[in-house]
Amino acid sequence: MKNKTEKAAKTLNVIGLDAKKCQQLADGLNDLLTNYQIFYMNVRGYHWNIKGEKFFELHVKFEELYNDAAIKIDEIAERILTLSHTPIHSYSEYIKNSKIKEKTNVSDGKAALIEILESFKIIITKERELLDLSDEANDEGTNSIMSDYVSQQEKLVWMYSAYLNR
Repeated sequence: MKNKTEKAAKTLNVIGLDAKKCQQLADGLNDLLTNYQIFYMNVRGYHWNIKGEKFFELHVKFEELYNDAAIKIDEIAERILTLSHTPIHSYSEYIKNSKIKEKTNVSDGKAALIEILESFKIIITKERELLDLSDEANDEGTNSIMSDYVSQQEKLVWMYSAYLNR
């Protein structure tokens, strides 16, 4: 019996989760982090470049959105570290690996909102995948974070879609 216990303990990381499953989680979180970084810069650009009659309204909304993204980026990176892995931290890797692509010189509010909705579709899909992985790994920490993100972002998608009359 002792041999089985010793063998099981060798496969657990420092927070008591299966090390192999944590590698999968860290890979998924790094993928999410990569997409979030590009999303953050896109929204920052929308904030800076927005023009037109909805300027004041959207300028504030975009600032709220990129500030929230910055917090989430930090939380995702710290969760990767908690799982005993290293977060990706170079823009060349973000650009190379992100499903969300860079958007430049977007000044039209409607176009920016459409891009934000497309980005959320990608991000939420990745978060749901992480929910499944974290559930399988018995990783309540990652599961809780992703669950919170999904519920917050689904509401934002609804609100932005309503704004666009979609």
